Amino acid sequence: MPALVLPLAELSPHLPQRGALIGLDLGDKTIGVAVSDPDRRLATGVETVMRKRFTEDAARVLKLAAERNVVGFVLGLPLNMNGTEGPRAQSTRAFARNLAKLTALPIGLWDERLSTAAVERELIAADASRAKRKAVIDQHAAIFILQGALDRLARAAAIASDSPEATDVG
Repeated sequence: MPALVLPLAELSPHLPQRGALIGLDLGDKTIGVAVSDPDRRLATGVETVMRKRFTEDAARVLKLAAERNVVGFVLGLPLNMNGTEGPRAQSTRAFARNLAKLTALPIGLWDERLSTAAVERELIAADASRAKRKAVIDQHAAIFILQGALDRLARAAAIASDSPEATDVG
């Protein structure tokens, strides 16, 4: 059965309570990869995959997911500033649909507007050289995307646990 591809807000019910998530920043030439801890509190960088063909890219991503026993994926969805989807967002959705055919793990899409720009500013502030920034920017963007998604999932869980229908009675 193919995986579900959902907006991040709809991903939680399809995930076990614990388990790492893998985050992807899909670029034209590279894929930044980050992974969370099993409690989904902290995202850390894994690697930058040099893109080849979808089958090779997906095989590498799925291997990383298996090595880390992840329970789901978070893909950065590069929306335009006005919230519309351009060619890069369409490409991300196509990658997600194709990846879903190869795994049963759920795939969440997370708005990644300005993630690369934010990471670039942080690296410049840290005085990273242009060559160093180029080498790590996609991986750092994946961390930024995944951490934002983790924070959003945690806020949603906290709100749900405070709701009257989520309170244990008896």
